[in-house]
Amino acid sequence: MPELPEVETVRRGLEQKLNNFIIKKVEVCRDSTVAFPINKEEFTKGLRNSLIYKWDRRGKYLIAQLKEFQDENTKFPLKNSHNKGFLVVHLRMTGYFKFINNSTPPCKHTRIRFFDKKNYELRYIDVRSFGQMWWIKQGLSPNKIIKGLGSLGPEPFSKDFDAKYLKKVISKRKKSIKAILLDQTIVAGIGNIYADESLYSAGISPFREAQTIKKNELIKLKESIVSVLKKSIGYGGTTFSDFRDLEGENGNFGLQTNVYRRTGKECHKCGNLIERQKLTGRSTHWCPKCQK
Repeated sequence: MPELPEVETVRRGLEQKLNNFIIKKVEVCRDSTVAFPINKEEFTKGLRNSLIYKWDRRGKYLIAQLKEFQDENTKFPLKNSHNKGFLVVHLRMTGYFKFINNSTPPCKHTRIRFFDKKNYELRYIDVRSFGQMWWIKQGLSPNKIIKGLGSLGPEPFSKDFDAKYLKKVISKRKKSIKAILLDQTIVAGIGNIYADESLYSAGISPFREAQTIKKNELIKLKESIVSVLKKSIGYGGTTFSDFRDLEGENGNFGLQTNVYRRTGKECHKCGNLIERQKLTGRSTHWCPKCQK
């Protein structure tokens, strides 16, 4: 599943490519992709004549701020135009966007198509069809409509995410620190790949009970999480997921991993072999010598 760096890469691509993109037509190819409103026609009607004004990200969610657009003679930017709610997207396992400026037939995995007045298309493709979209009209709260969005913990780059916060949330918790990092209500956006890489960078075993981790280790862990995520965003994500950016390319952070999917290979620090084991249903990669 795309994690924070992949979703941030998509957000930046959408923001750069969809300059003044006004939705004139919406075609829903798979009804189950629309999570809200339940009525597909309400979804398409609500999005028509909407300018995608700004793209934000919260955890693994993409959030487009919409502005009402009716008059073709209106000048950009539309700062003072009426808000028209939000388009919220969760890519899940295999969802991705593709921008198409020459008309081509949709592939069988195309789920939703957005067209502007030039017939340029923003196409949402999802092989496994787990991804979802929500149109939240003005006056409704995305955090209340989308349970997962409303329950997210702080962003790793925010001032609220520090060693003091980590100490508070792990106090008396017997769950593994790996499980804690995967809990989106504790910290938003981290998944399997970056949990493994951050714990390796911090020198902390993924199997340790969270409550046993000392303050100095938590400081190191916080710094490692931020560093690993920033580095991955710079590389455009990872090749290990089914993630694709707006140009249809996957990331190349996979070339830089230290433990993830390096089972049986030598640790870059000590030369010990990287091991893999299931933890909370996920494959966990670590160096037994460097991580204690």
